[in-house]
Amino acid sequence: MNTETLFTAETIEPLAGLLRPTSLDDYVGQLHLVGEGKPLRRMVETGQVSSMIFWGPPGVGKTTLARILAKSTNRQCVELSAVSANKADVKAVIEMAERRNFGAPAPILFLDEIHRFNKAQQDFLLPHVERGTIILIGATTENPSFEVIAALLSRARVFVLHELTEEELTAVAQRAAAYLSTKNSKKVKLPKDAAAWLVRFANGDARKLLTIIETTFASVGDLSLDSLKNNLASAMLRYDQTGEEHYDTISAFIKSMRASNVDAALYYLARMVKGGEDPQFIARRMVIFASEDIGLAQPTALVVANAVFQAVGVIGYPEAQINLAHGAAYLASAKKDRAAHDAYFEALADVEQFGNLPIPLHLRNAPTKFMKSLDYGKGYEMYPGDVSLLPDDLKKKKYFR
Repeated sequence: MNTETLFTAETIEPLAGLLRPTSLDDYVGQLHLVGEGKPLRRMVETGQVSSMIFWGPPGVGKTTLARILAKSTNRQCVELSAVSANKADVKAVIEMAERRNFGAPAPILFLDEIHRFNKAQQDFLLPHVERGTIILIGATTENPSFEVIAALLSRARVFVLHELTEEELTAVAQRAAAYLSTKNSKKVKLPKDAAAWLVRFANGDARKLLTIIETTFASVGDLSLDSLKNNLASAMLRYDQTGEEHYDTISAFIKSMRASNVDAALYYLARMVKGGEDPQFIARRMVIFASEDIGLAQPTALVVANAVFQAVGVIGYPEAQINLAHGAAYLASAKKDRAAHDAYFEALADVEQFGNLPIPLHLRNAPTKFMKSLDYGKGYEMYPGDVSLLPDDLKKKKYFR
């Protein structure tokens, strides 16, 4: 069997791309959105596409759906990633949309990982989405309620995508085996035990499943259970410190500590350490976590986290992994309290909404006689008791609970 020519210069696209569906009839999963009478199916049938946000885990078909919607409605689709794109990139798309021929439908801007755009970048999209200059399709793995500004959310429908079921992933795996067979003189078999193992490991992620199939077949030329496992064992040692695995693993690590699950926190820590993740990156996130999630419930958590950060900078690997494990176990075990974190961001929201409200006169500095004559500092008490010191418009506000 000649596997060397399977992925030649003519087919350099990854297997996940080669098998990407081009119509809803070939699309696997998300029947609550693409089934008969469902919203995305109706958009394709009517040609009426509005701005939307796809929220779901990796590898469930967010990009594919955007491309199908564009193709089915004869719209140009420009794909950007919020990880690398900036305001200039978005502006270029908008200018292109404004120059389109009269009567041509508005193009689709597919913005992957939209949650990585900051508020200013998201604000820039608003007027163009509202006027219909572009149709925005954003994709995110994070809850858009927290990561996408309210004004943009109000102009876009949010569709939730789910992990693929075992049956759906099995169908994807069999489709991949059939495709590989067409590229070889001998049928490529995917045994039942290998398919079942693949489906369990992929955990709802079709792209992960197809990547394992692709790399295994390219290296050993078959898809037996042993081949898949051996290939994965070596692949696990590779860890892309700028890619999706990087962000997924640190996210799982933080969420495990937040859930006070020491075992899970140590497991995800071990994965990062084994992959060669920068120990100071991990420790920095622990310092943030200590204030964000533990806060006043156990103030020593920040002391411990900061000590871990300093220790790993001095010691380095391999011994630094012990410092990280010590810190992770401590933070995961600690009581949790987000009161200070939540109170601050509630106050910040008022600052952004109301601007610089006048500071009460009795709290103002009075270094000169003239300022004192204007009542600056008048009536100030060092220990005023339960009296609001906020500006008049906010004097009844309570942030910290």
